[in-house]
Amino acid sequence: MKTDRTFTAILLLLCALTLFDGMGLIIKHLSPRYSAAELSAWRNMFGLIPSLIVLYASRGWHENGRPWKLRQWRLALSRGVILTFAQFSFYLSLGLLTFATASTITYANSLFAVALAVPLLGEKVGWIRWCAVVLGFIGVIWIVRPGSDSFSMAALLPLGAAVGYALVGVTARMMDDDVPTPLINLYSSIVALLGAVMLALATGGFTPLSQSGDIWWLMAMGGFGGSAVLLLIMAYRMAEQSNLAPFNYFGIPLAFALGWLFFDEAPWRELFPGALLILISGLLIVWRERQLKRA
Repeated sequence: MKTDRTFTAILLLLCALTLFDGMGLIIKHLSPRYSAAELSAWRNMFGLIPSLIVLYASRGWHENGRPWKLRQWRLALSRGVILTFAQFSFYLSLGLLTFATASTITYANSLFAVALAVPLLGEKVGWIRWCAVVLGFIGVIWIVRPGSDSFSMAALLPLGAAVGYALVGVTARMMDDDVPTPLINLYSSIVALLGAVMLALATGGFTPLSQSGDIWWLMAMGGFGGSAVLLLIMAYRMAEQSNLAPFNYFGIPLAFALGWLFFDEAPWRELFPGALLILISGLLIVWRERQLKRA
């Protein structure tokens, strides 16, 4: 039975990664017509629907009397502010870089999460995981190529997004254990929505829908992103994180394949071998954490 649940959780995780990449493809498709802040606002608005569904389906939330207030509300709101800028940076990078490059660099968030867990959570990180972090950073630098003729400041945007997403993930572990995860996510999503709206208004306002079909693209973008979060929550509730973490990196080749298929992008020289170093470092961290847990 446990094996069946793990297999189902892996399938849910892979579906979530596919939906995240689908959301990214739509963002890249719409980027010529709408700003990153606008797209972030639309994504968070339509993404609230799946978030509310997940919260309503949460057994723990109902058992605790359906609370809406959080004791650590300042921390929850801060996560939303961080998410606002992480989303803005990533969405902006999708319009400036190849799809696979922007997506791959954001996978450095697991490396930043290990590094941030030391000062924020007081975790002890051994030399194996530190070596993995360094290896991953070398991979990121290889892709970004600072100082070379091919270097672009736009390559720093997904790197900043990776730091933001890592902070969002690490700070989630600082919340009280009895707080339902969907409620934490809902707080972050609402703040990210408000933050994106303010960013959009501060950078020129909202653009009228230029094509009649764009509203469906925007709804699909929000639905894909919100549903992906829903599936991730379900997956991590069904199986241990250490069993699922290796499959997170399925997103790297998937992003490359989708960018090649939909935008005729094949950034081999940009991504390799840097992407392989990021992949190896992430799997090394997962392997080490599983060893420590067994011990």
